[in-house]
Amino acid sequence: MNGLIPLAGLLLALALLALWLAARQRKAAGLPEGRVIAADMGRWKRPEKPLYDAETGLTGRPDYLVEQRGVLIPVEVKSAWAPAEPREGHLFQLAAYCLLVERSSGKRPPYGILHYRNRTFAIEYTPGLEAELRALLDEMHEAQQRRGEAHRSHEEPSRCARCGYKGVCEEKIPG
Repeated sequence: MNGLIPLAGLLLALALLALWLAARQRKAAGLPEGRVIAADMGRWKRPEKPLYDAETGLTGRPDYLVEQRGVLIPVEVKSAWAPAEPREGHLFQLAAYCLLVERSSGKRPPYGILHYRNRTFAIEYTPGLEAELRALLDEMHEAQQRRGEAHRSHEEPSRCARCGYKGVCEEKIPG
């Protein structure tokens, strides 16, 4: 009997350590409170197929989907250091995931999470952000219709230099 008390204490300490490590890992990944439903990275279950919306033609898979009170919250993880404000492209990527989540689940997420290496942003999914996303999608579809008239953005030369398409890009920045 005397040996059971130290063993129970050890098991309790290990359980508390495991909970602390899990909370720390969740925070490091930028995940909000809630149950991780799917993940496109890490050890969680990968979604069976990407999310898809036939109306807009959007398809995608956020890094994580976290369920909070019956609503799915998309989480996008970026490996770069955080800018002062989230990059516009990252905002629209997250807004697209919010739209895809709403289409696939029938419930509109109130926000999404953008997690950078050193900072996390909770981005409210407002009707205004959705309208901006839809306008951008319309612009992209129109450019695609014109065939060959959609041009790459080269506002960030360092991104262009690291781009995986630079070997075949006809619009790459020389150098």
